Amino acid sequence: MKFNTKTIHGGQHHEPVTGAVMPPVFQTSTYAQISPGQPVGDYEYSRAANPTRQALEDALASIENGARGLAFSSGLAATDCLLRMFKAGDEVIAMDDLYGGTYRLFTRLYKDSGIKFHFVDMNDFDTFQSLINQNTKLVWVETPTNPLMKLADIAEIAKITKKHNILFAVDNTFATPYLQRPLDLGADIVMHSATKYLGGHSDVIAGALIIKDKELGDELHFKQFATGGTLGPMDSYLVLRGIKTLHLRVQRHCENGEKVVAFLNSHSKVKQVYYPGLASHPFHEVAKKQMSGFGGMVSFTFTSGLKKDATDFLEKLKVFTLAESLGGVESLANHPALMTHASIPEDKRKEIGITDDLVRLSVGIEDAEDLIEDLKQALQ
Repeated sequence: MKFNTKTIHGGQHHEPVTGAVMPPVFQTSTYAQISPGQPVGDYEYSRAANPTRQALEDALASIENGARGLAFSSGLAATDCLLRMFKAGDEVIAMDDLYGGTYRLFTRLYKDSGIKFHFVDMNDFDTFQSLINQNTKLVWVETPTNPLMKLADIAEIAKITKKHNILFAVDNTFATPYLQRPLDLGADIVMHSATKYLGGHSDVIAGALIIKDKELGDELHFKQFATGGTLGPMDSYLVLRGIKTLHLRVQRHCENGEKVVAFLNSHSKVKQVYYPGLASHPFHEVAKKQMSGFGGMVSFTFTSGLKKDATDFLEKLKVFTLAESLGGVESLANHPALMTHASIPEDKRKEIGITDDLVRLSVGIEDAEDLIEDLKQALQ
């Protein structure tokens, strides 16, 4: 089954009692039993499993080519569940450019857990491999990254992690499985903030893990069940509905993203555009190798280098909405240093290149001409 068909039919079945094409929202906490320990069907308690969430999890596994999908109350809840695999003394090697919430989870919430985190440029293979030791249990990568659009070569990293028997997880939120499938490239686990492109309509908070190995998937499901960070049935329904148009939406996000990039890249007030589709992007060849398109996420800086120019620009936008988050049908604009990445210390932000004049755009599916006109008037 090809991808566009999978988004609609992958892992999905008509509801057996009524024949409903879309899975109903099973808004229930518990299920009847015919005798103690003998439920009527396959379900006992919705924290363990719910038919609507199960439909979503089956769809997630299908579109990422995994053995098991798990749906969580947020992307951070999904990441937290994975981190519960490890104990004091274990080490995690993570990409140096990460979503601010991930960085906060690693460095603040887990700082006293005894797990040691290393942050490294994943394209510096010598430094990356020098950090590997007998305690290294996980490599965590975002590609493309938030907000600097850095890339990591998934297949090459997978060769290293497999050699050392280390779990390899990829945050695939920006690319989506429409553009990039990490499990096919050698990763063990994929994470999504399903709030973003998978949901696609800015109306739900959700997260996902998709696991290549069934045994590992079952282990993570137990941790999900035991800690309770599961996604509710209504939210599961919304994400599943979003997935059914993922291929159509991301195609338009890509088309509009390229047009917005072409405009910004030629504007006198724009110093640098961060977009993997540009031939000038340092990881353009990696993007061409592992992605089937370049997405709708764009970041840029100002020729002046001034924070005020960035904030003035953001305040003047009319079609783009100034807001956190990304991946919805509507175009959004964000100031990483003041918004999504404010939890990263200023010196660390500067070290990795998140400057005060950096703006991140999530290019939506409106008419590209209207988006460009809005950017033009705001830059003026």
